[in-house]
Amino acid sequence: MSEQLAKQLDEENNTIMTDPGSDLLLVDDVPDTTSDLMLAQLLQMQFDREFDDQLKREERKFNGDSKVSISFENYRKVHPYEDSDSSEDEVDWQDTRHDPYRAEKPQTTSKRGFTGKGKNITTKHDEETCGRKNTARMDKFAPEVHVGDGVVMDLKLSNQVFNSLKQHCHSEQRRSARLHEKKEHSTTEQAVDSRTRLLMYKMVNAGVLENINGCISSGKESVVFHADGGSMEDQPVPDEVVLKVFKTTLNEFKNRDRYIKDDYRFKERFSKLNPRKIIRLWAEKEMHNLTRMKKADIPCPEVVLLKKHILVMSFIGKDHVPAPKLKDAMLGSEDMKNAYYQVLHMMQQLYKECNLVHADLSEYNMLWHKGKVWLIDVSQSVEPTHPHGLEFLFRDCRNVSTFFQKRGVTEAASIYDLFNAVTGLNISVDADDEAAFMAEIVALEKRNEDHVQKRGKKTFPVTTEDDDGPPLKPTDDD
Repeated sequence: MSEQLAKQLDEENNTIMTDPGSDLLLVDDVPDTTSDLMLAQLLQMQFDREFDDQLKREERKFNGDSKVSISFENYRKVHPYEDSDSSEDEVDWQDTRHDPYRAEKPQTTSKRGFTGKGKNITTKHDEETCGRKNTARMDKFAPEVHVGDGVVMDLKLSNQVFNSLKQHCHSEQRRSARLHEKKEHSTTEQAVDSRTRLLMYKMVNAGVLENINGCISSGKESVVFHADGGSMEDQPVPDEVVLKVFKTTLNEFKNRDRYIKDDYRFKERFSKLNPRKIIRLWAEKEMHNLTRMKKADIPCPEVVLLKKHILVMSFIGKDHVPAPKLKDAMLGSEDMKNAYYQVLHMMQQLYKECNLVHADLSEYNMLWHKGKVWLIDVSQSVEPTHPHGLEFLFRDCRNVSTFFQKRGVTEAASIYDLFNAVTGLNISVDADDEAAFMAEIVALEKRNEDHVQKRGKKTFPVTTEDDDGPPLKPTDDD
């Protein structure tokens, strides 16, 4: 039976091959399947197409409706340009070889130095050619220099303009590098250098501080950080303290030495050649001034510790929230009136009991806390015998009188009356004659300076503290 079936199939096959209608089948369209290699290649191609289709479905599922899509093109098996059977909807790539929006590269001259013939010769010194070349060369500038898309706009830059831009970019890069290096080695806003950071870590490791929470204020001379107090053997540490880190750069407060070199307490220790020593002297100066004020019961921060240019003081505020400045405090008329009399009393105490002049007293350096005015920032405070002490006091009186008068305090005295009330002097002058009043002040300063120079003034002893020694603490000598 099987032999008859085989003969029947063979006869049917022969009739099909001899059928004239079979000419419709083109021999070239039938692939050669006699070779095992050809079969393997066809199977591999079919597998790659199926793999690409599956990868495309996974890509669409992964991206979804997102505006930013992730392409799996690098994982495809068949290159898009080789796969001619794929429809246009399935291809989600772009042939950049024929991109009509791609910027054309500027034409370059040949090695001979010119192009064209006869009257149409164009040399490498052609104005338009050089202009396009300079525009293309701007892409080689630093990434932070925004040059735009001048090639597309057919922008032509002359050699003079291009050289000026190139020189400017190089100078800006050098300046930026110097500034970055300078900032790394100096204390800037909300940031500290490596030396300052190491001192702060040592305070935490020693148990003086529990942790440092962050920056709460920044000014021209210092940065203030809030911290949780720890413990010390010889004295208690408040629960909340502040770290006043004096900036180790003098760029923002260049006239700082004016308050130190003429102060008889620190005159022998002043050295303008070493800025870091000036900063440490500035921090020590504030510590001594705060100690005097605390003895006179003037509301001010209490000094906890001094280490080089970092001053640890008690925090004026509550629950990590600093007390508002007098400028920002929302006070009624009665509270503002009481604040004026408190400031007047504190100025008199500073001058008579502490033998100090604030020298920067304003609504920005006074805090309102628990119904009282607190004084801060006394690092620049000087003694009245300072060559410019009375001038500083007159400036403080101007700031205080102007502020309270603007806030509607009718009891606020004028600048001249406030100055006489604080100093106890009776300098009589017309209300509008400020020049004559200042002349009297300068004459008094001159007499005080001569008197001090003749009598001599005891200065603070020079400390022998080295860089790795214990921190300075307020003494009773002050």
